[in-house]
Amino acid sequence: MPSFFKPLFWSYKFSSIDPDRDKKRIIINAVNYGDWEHWLWVFNYYGIAEVKKIIKNTPVSEFRRRALTIVFLLLKIKKTKYATRGVKIRPEKNI
Repeated sequence: MPSFFKPLFWSYKFSSIDPDRDKKRIIINAVNYGDWEHWLWVFNYYGIAEVKKIIKNTPVSEFRRRALTIVFLLLKIKKTKYATRGVKIRPEKNI
């Protein structure tokens, strides 16, 4: 991972992040907290089609609304997977 991604992963051990294994988390954090440099790296590394696929298959509740608006326009995404945070959190906490 390029060192300029480190501020996007303040709650992770940056040296343990693997670009292939942690692809979904990297893309989500780049969309939510990154700037143009992060987005370009993600598009170049994973390819626009793969980034688009991951965004479309990730619940919109994982993204910040403003970031999502921009990425929807850039990637021409019209439909996504919708789930509230509660729907995602309940199974993880076994509620």
